[in-house]
Amino acid sequence: MATLQDYRAERLRKLEELKQLGITPYPAKAQRTHTVQTIVDQFEALEGSQVTVTGRITAIRKFGKLAFIVVKDSSAAVQLFLRSGQVAPLDAPQGVLGMSELGLLDTGDFIEATGKVIRTKTGEKSVEVQQLRLLTKALRPMPAELTNKEERFRRRYVDMNVNPDVRERFIRRSKFWQATRQFLLDQGFIEINNTVLETTTGGADANPFVTHMDALDQEFYLRIAQELPQKRLLVAGFEKVFDIGPRFRNENYTDEHLPEHNAMEWYWAYANWEDGMELTERMFRAIVDATWGTRQFTLANGQTVDFGSDDTHFERISFVDVIQQQYGLDVFTASIEEIAAQLQAHGLEVEKADSRVRSLDKLWKHYRKTIAGPVFLVDIPTFMQPLAKVQQADPRLSEQFNLVFGGSEMCKAYSELNDPIDQYQRFLEQQAMRDSGDDEAQMMDIDYVEALEYGMPPACGLGFSERVFWSLEGITAREGIPFPQLRTQVDETTRAIYPELP
Repeated sequence: MATLQDYRAERLRKLEELKQLGITPYPAKAQRTHTVQTIVDQFEALEGSQVTVTGRITAIRKFGKLAFIVVKDSSAAVQLFLRSGQVAPLDAPQGVLGMSELGLLDTGDFIEATGKVIRTKTGEKSVEVQQLRLLTKALRPMPAELTNKEERFRRRYVDMNVNPDVRERFIRRSKFWQATRQFLLDQGFIEINNTVLETTTGGADANPFVTHMDALDQEFYLRIAQELPQKRLLVAGFEKVFDIGPRFRNENYTDEHLPEHNAMEWYWAYANWEDGMELTERMFRAIVDATWGTRQFTLANGQTVDFGSDDTHFERISFVDVIQQQYGLDVFTASIEEIAAQLQAHGLEVEKADSRVRSLDKLWKHYRKTIAGPVFLVDIPTFMQPLAKVQQADPRLSEQFNLVFGGSEMCKAYSELNDPIDQYQRFLEQQAMRDSGDDEAQMMDIDYVEALEYGMPPACGLGFSERVFWSLEGITAREGIPFPQLRTQVDETTRAIYPELP
């Protein structure tokens, strides 16, 4: 059985023969006039017209003086019909191949074909080739299938060729973020991208990545959230801002989390959490409409989610009530020992470094798995949220809501805390948690406190990551990004081909 090295050696031989003929196997420019999909969709109007198409060869068949090549671009595939006497002969300076040189082509090569749009005797929409150019000589054959998950992740460029549904997924991913951006722009928000490297990172409970900037000889953190720079923009006089971009959390891979992922956060001056909930309902409906064309989803865990009609509202559930009803605990008075007992009773891990906040959060997440949603989680205790305003009717509770569906919290939002003194005290509490061993507690950000002292208007802010997309697609996190990080590895075949590799 031929090996990859055998196929590659044969293609290298053809590459050398092409060069000896004077053909440039990797020219700089192509001259496409129509995409394949345009020819398919507008066949009646284009029949008999001359077109130039480009793409990757997926099949070649030759029968004496006739040949058929299937070429695929990013839009569709079309058959090329070649006949001796109709195809221009070899013209090496122009990179043109004749019928005699077809044997130097392989599946995977990129070509350019110029000719008339026709329908063959079998009724197939085709291009009758008059001139053929080589655009790229492929040295490795594209496999017919690729099913091994790690191999798919390591060579995603092959995966997307062999499995078109994977490529389509990333088109939807692009639409997802386009729809998010367009909705916010239509609401009068301004997109302002902020720096990724921060001297102090915050806005979420997460362990940051640390790096060193030689120019300043100082340690920096890769941002874990876009929140605090965005709120500084409110201090600067902006009223509606958002940022879509990467954030980094130095934590383990799971089906729902990646250390690096894209996220969006918006901040809206003079709005509160009630305004935010209404905007969130409209935003999510606009996003799913534009991305999938439906508001009803069956998720990977079997739960069904329906984002409902425009005249309905998402249900609200109380964090305090959930903990009381499910575990018999009063979140305000229960001791750490009582909470730990409930963790043990439900088979959940109890760690030495667990605080009341972390332990209560574990209990909530255990119950959260049962919620199909979408629902808004409200009545989150103030001691669990260091950046939110408190409810005037009950200062023990924050003006925070989390959108929950598919058993997960998909976004977090709240009326932003803008009292600098209160904020400073909450930072001190978070710093004490860090000092006691909680690496995910938030850092003291004195510059942000100073910014608040200049005055920030009342505001609501919300953030979500592409986990929303992964969930609605019914896939894991690694399946949901084009090139997931994997431990570096060079396979034996590649090492044999490139012996100079270290």
